[in-house]
Amino acid sequence: MVVDISRMVGRRFAPGAYAWTDRDVLLYHLGIGAGIPPGGRELAYCYEDGLRVLPTFTTLAPLGTALQLGPTLGLNPASVLHGEQDMVVHRPVPVAGTATIDTAVADVWDKDHAVVVVLEAHVALSSGEPLATHRAHLVIRGAGGFGGPRGTSEAVEYPSRNPDHVWRRATRSDQALLFRLSGDRNPLHADPMVARSVGFDRPILHGLCTYGIVCKTVVDELLMGDMVAVSRYRARFVGAVYPGETLRVEAWTRGDQIRLRAFAEERDQMVLTNAVLIARKGQR
Repeated sequence: MVVDISRMVGRRFAPGAYAWTDRDVLLYHLGIGAGIPPGGRELAYCYEDGLRVLPTFTTLAPLGTALQLGPTLGLNPASVLHGEQDMVVHRPVPVAGTATIDTAVADVWDKDHAVVVVLEAHVALSSGEPLATHRAHLVIRGAGGFGGPRGTSEAVEYPSRNPDHVWRRATRSDQALLFRLSGDRNPLHADPMVARSVGFDRPILHGLCTYGIVCKTVVDELLMGDMVAVSRYRARFVGAVYPGETLRVEAWTRGDQIRLRAFAEERDQMVLTNAVLIARKGQR
């Protein structure tokens, strides 16, 4: 049954479950570029002895519901793009475990040329302890114009000075093919014909992959590899990254708040903005 987008606010999805082992964590970390160069601090991401979990791993838990959105609305999944992601981390992520996911549609915004569906997901360990809360903005192209509210967005103000830090992270030509093994098998990230059908030159990198790469960069460069130090992290995706391109990450620091944006270096194309990572008090 096709659902009327304009009537989705408040809709709750059936509670979900997510189980993971260290293998899933290792695969996710490899999918966001961990392990290069091998050894050293990278072992905390890529070796089960002493393995720790980057909190963006928890974005995988609500994926099942997010990926249902297109089919639920009778749409081609490739027409649904990731617009924003906001993550609040409540506790360290265990290397293995089970969790429940409670997901609802928090808002639906009419942007005329598109619709933004805001999904809010609460992820809790099987013990009942909250693990993470996620808000994902999913953009459905070509579905707007029904007269709904346009919505609001928290804008990040960037200082007028040059960035305090600039880092570059190369992506691999097979990065999307590797990252999709963690759960998001949207053909947009693998099939050239599907990518061209929705206006891209070739398959693009997942927004959540870019999101993870930028978070890992900050953890490694500013938080001394302390993954538990991440309290909140949000970002808006404003451009496609093609696998094989180099990400240029720019950062401005102020206390426990790190403002971020990222570019596809070869094209000088902004791909991630309106981004802030907040470190736990005293852990920066």
